[in-house]
Amino acid sequence: MLGSTHGTLTTDSRRARVVACGEQPAPAVHGRPAEPDDLDVSGRPLYCEVPDLDRLFRPESLAVIGASDAEGRPNTGITRRLVDWAGRVGARLHPVHPSRPSVFGLPCSRTVADLPEQVDLAVLLVADPLPVIEELAQAKVKFAVVFASGFAETGDEGAAAQARLTAAVERSGLRLLGPNTNLNAFERFRDDLDGPAIALITQSGHQGRPVFALQELGVRLSHWAPTGNEADLETADFLSYFAERPEVGAIAAYVEGIKDGRAFLLAADRCARRKVPVVAVKVGRTEAGARTAASHTGKLTGADAVVDAALRQYGVIRVDGLDELQDTATLLARARPPRADGVAVYSISGGTGAHVADLAAGAGLRLPVLSEAKQAELHQWIPEYLSVANPVDNGGHPVGDERGPRIIRAILDDPSVGVLICPVTGPFPPLSDKLAQDLVDAAERTDKLVCVVWGSPVGTERAYREVLLGSSRVVTFRTVANCVSAVRAYLDHHRFVDGYRSPFDEAPRTPSPSSRKARALLRPGQQLSEHAAKQLLRAYGIRVPREQLVTSAAAAVRAAGLVGYPVVMKASGARIAHKTELGLVKIGLTSASQVRDAYRELTDIARYEDIALDGVLVCQMVERGVEMVVGASHDPLFGPTVTVGLGGVLVEVLRDTAVRVPPFGEEQVRGMCAELRGRALLDGVRGRPPADLDALVEVVLRVQRMALELGDELAELDVNPLMVLPRGQGAVALDALVVCR
Repeated sequence: MLGSTHGTLTTDSRRARVVACGEQPAPAVHGRPAEPDDLDVSGRPLYCEVPDLDRLFRPESLAVIGASDAEGRPNTGITRRLVDWAGRVGARLHPVHPSRPSVFGLPCSRTVADLPEQVDLAVLLVADPLPVIEELAQAKVKFAVVFASGFAETGDEGAAAQARLTAAVERSGLRLLGPNTNLNAFERFRDDLDGPAIALITQSGHQGRPVFALQELGVRLSHWAPTGNEADLETADFLSYFAERPEVGAIAAYVEGIKDGRAFLLAADRCARRKVPVVAVKVGRTEAGARTAASHTGKLTGADAVVDAALRQYGVIRVDGLDELQDTATLLARARPPRADGVAVYSISGGTGAHVADLAAGAGLRLPVLSEAKQAELHQWIPEYLSVANPVDNGGHPVGDERGPRIIRAILDDPSVGVLICPVTGPFPPLSDKLAQDLVDAAERTDKLVCVVWGSPVGTERAYREVLLGSSRVVTFRTVANCVSAVRAYLDHHRFVDGYRSPFDEAPRTPSPSSRKARALLRPGQQLSEHAAKQLLRAYGIRVPREQLVTSAAAAVRAAGLVGYPVVMKASGARIAHKTELGLVKIGLTSASQVRDAYRELTDIARYEDIALDGVLVCQMVERGVEMVVGASHDPLFGPTVTVGLGGVLVEVLRDTAVRVPPFGEEQVRGMCAELRGRALLDGVRGRPPADLDALVEVVLRVQRMALELGDELAELDVNPLMVLPRGQGAVALDALVVCR
């Protein structure tokens, strides 16, 4: 057993690029030099400080560089908005312009050095912000916002300009928002709304508009961070900051590209530790989307399967549409933790109830059958011929007495019910008005979640606009699909955070003895032979078959006798990737004559195909197991990634795999196996015994440790097939491919 196989790690932090352990000085961790205990075994950070962004969002004083009040100038409109915003938040605003004595009646400084006080925030309305950065540093300005475009989003020349800007910011010590950002951070936020707030992060300002507009529906927003090109401050910084804000109930994000994979994971980890839900639209599911995102923000989008796995590992709820982003973030911000995971559907129509129940169950929600006692209680107010088992059909919500409130209370009082969904397909006054009010009243008296789907396409009805949207306890949707997906996200989020343990706490910090043996086997820029690849696996305690490497037919016969018949013979060479397709594998050999013939045939094929061999492997033949694949590769965004799936010669056809970004532990590996479509094969099918799942888990964890410790030296590792034997008998790596960076 290795010393610690249940931990591992990914990429870098802000200002820290991916490095192999010991190759470069320790990277900075959000502005301070990393200590040894801050780094994992691969040299990647395990901790990021939370940036203090209070004075970015709520400055006491700000300077507007390039301020203007000249009619018709673009800067004039921006300056006017900033003057208005400063007045609302109580900040002192100082215009800066070399030739104007005043702007909008405010005294104007000629340069940054002439400012009457040290300011918290500088807003740069200049085409070239680079020369101003040093002036701001000398004036000890804490934050700067750069609106100018023409940087990494425009191509190589712009990327070079952004790199110069980033370097200047790093030298200055200030923190910068942008470039290519906008005025979203300085919007008018309503201060008359209560309840937990949504904090908004967007890389494209326009994409945040629908979430910001939620305020018109009574949903509170606290902040809007338009990150732009993220030359300095990035999505991860704002995630960490918002996770610590007591008023933030949920974070909504529109993400085009992730600047720093490790920093993002550390920030998501902080949110998970604090139980703050993060709902995100992440662009790049398709090749077209990824291409557009890269051109818009100038950042690497990353392989979407890896991004998706990383988000799920840290509890980030990924949605596709902006409407889903609005609805899911609203529910998660407002809802208290669930008392139960059961969902009850309450409807004035049996058909509506059945339809919603179908959609809910199809989404994986649990609709418990209400007890006979509960059904008898409900039938006090609902006719006997109507079904109240769940969904509950009331035949028409009572409007003339207390039966309606009693029905809703009775459902919510059931201990198996944690969520009540009431679909209203269209307004039907006075019934729908009374139903809306009864639901609001019930929501105010319970800590359980009450959801209403208001299906009217009009949306101007009083019951909707004033009654439902006037409550911060009811969560109102316009579509059943969004309601169901948001409820599922809500229950999944709380299950996740209730059992969450940060993998960074258990990540290995010191190399194992295996790494020294393994590193000696690597050949930079080359693919290893199967024989050398298996030696690498052995160094990490991964079981391989009994085998010998031979260079003559006579030696092959002797090796077969030592290994034990039947045997498998395979050509072994550094340039061989798919031996089976070339006829370079012979299985089930049971005699010396078969071994001699196989040796000659293998070497003849190699000569014909001009393939250099280091010999022929004579291997123990292993049968009666499930063929799996376990691999490691290097993602340009997150660093090491680990994959498990169904293996064998059809691995590329079946494509039944699951991926994780280190660090992760045993529970995540079992979750990977559960995701596979062919998971039943491991459980035993058609009379076959269950496979040794514990052994498979152990191999995955050892591969993870290998990927971390060998860092960027290991470009790709495939163990295929890994024969997982019947329970209690272990797993054997029958073949392996290793490509060195």
